[in-house]
Amino acid sequence: MLRSATYERSSKESQITVAIDLDGGPVAITTPVPFLSHMLEQLGVHGRFGLSVEAAGDWMVDAHHLVEDTGIALGTAFRSALGDRVGLARFGDRVIPLDESLVQVVVDVSGRGMAVLDLGGNHGVALGSPALYVEHVEEFFRAFARHGALTLHVKTLTDGNTHHQVEAAFKGFARALNDASRIVSDAGISSKGLLDG
Repeated sequence: MLRSATYERSSKESQITVAIDLDGGPVAITTPVPFLSHMLEQLGVHGRFGLSVEAAGDWMVDAHHLVEDTGIALGTAFRSALGDRVGLARFGDRVIPLDESLVQVVVDVSGRGMAVLDLGGNHGVALGSPALYVEHVEEFFRAFARHGALTLHVKTLTDGNTHHQVEAAFKGFARALNDASRIVSDAGISSKGLLDG
């Protein structure tokens, strides 16, 4: 069974092409925001996904559009790659350290798209150039969860260096997604009998 998908999104603000293979493959990321590229690489490598992202857009205005639209595209492709969700483990829960920072990420590929985010007290901190802010990271996670039809909780357990905190969140997200998207049976794990929200 193929568990892969490609999605293209084009607007006046961004042009994005993504491909994901839940069962592995190469990781190739191209965006004009180096810290975003670094985080997406973590998503592919630590999720053990095949992942390709080519993103361009009006980053010179602000990275917000490009980051959020990349989350929309990746979430949409992830949802498509899951197929009918039958037999999935459904839940993933990881606690990831990066030096002084500690972040918990919990995922339920339930069909209900929402995100509850606590990335600590680092709002307004710029990462890299052009700047990626914690607020942008939150928009990425919200967009991925909404369009990926999954419930996502990100909780900072120990605040610290903003780079470390954001990277721990992406690595935790990657591992939790990998856990939740594994096929563990031939039946759906839901008292309703299906995962549709």
